[in-house]
Amino acid sequence: MTRKLALSTTFLELSSQLRRFVSRIVQPDDVEDIVQETFVKSYQADLKQDIKYARSYMLKTAKHLALNHIAKWDNQHCDSLDTSDDYQQSLKSMQLEDEVTSKERFLLFCRATEQLSQPVRKCFILKKVYGMSQKEIAAHMKLSESTVEKHIAKGLLQSMHYMQQHEQLDEQHNHTIKPARRVGK
Repeated sequence: MTRKLALSTTFLELSSQLRRFVSRIVQPDDVEDIVQETFVKSYQADLKQDIKYARSYMLKTAKHLALNHIAKWDNQHCDSLDTSDDYQQSLKSMQLEDEVTSKERFLLFCRATEQLSQPVRKCFILKKVYGMSQKEIAAHMKLSESTVEKHIAKGLLQSMHYMQQHEQLDEQHNHTIKPARRVGK
């Protein structure tokens, strides 16, 4: 668990540098997605093998993801129906809200999986992130399929509880904050 925590800590320390680095390659709208995918790919790789130089690994991963994104990038930004400024501003605002919400949920999911025990976390991530079958996980981890099934169920249950508790705390916190009064012009 400390190894995964070290990877998460390295990512948090490196994230602003990753954003700057990736922003030189791709459009601003794609930077956060690539930085987020860098963490996921690094986390997945660290599950399979020990990453000795996590900082270097993340920078290289970000570079490759950004270059692959550019290679696939064809006609994504075609203006079609409405190009009015109001429409564009509204769309950008909605996208920003969705992006922030998505990032918050992703980070909450990462924190939820970090609190799982090592065998439960590994089974859960192999199932939910890698999409492996229970049989494949059992063979990979040298466990019975029944144990793998129990670990996955436990991981799902504990992660859901963790996320629900933290979302409820956030909602309670947001309801207790009163908006500032507007002063008339």
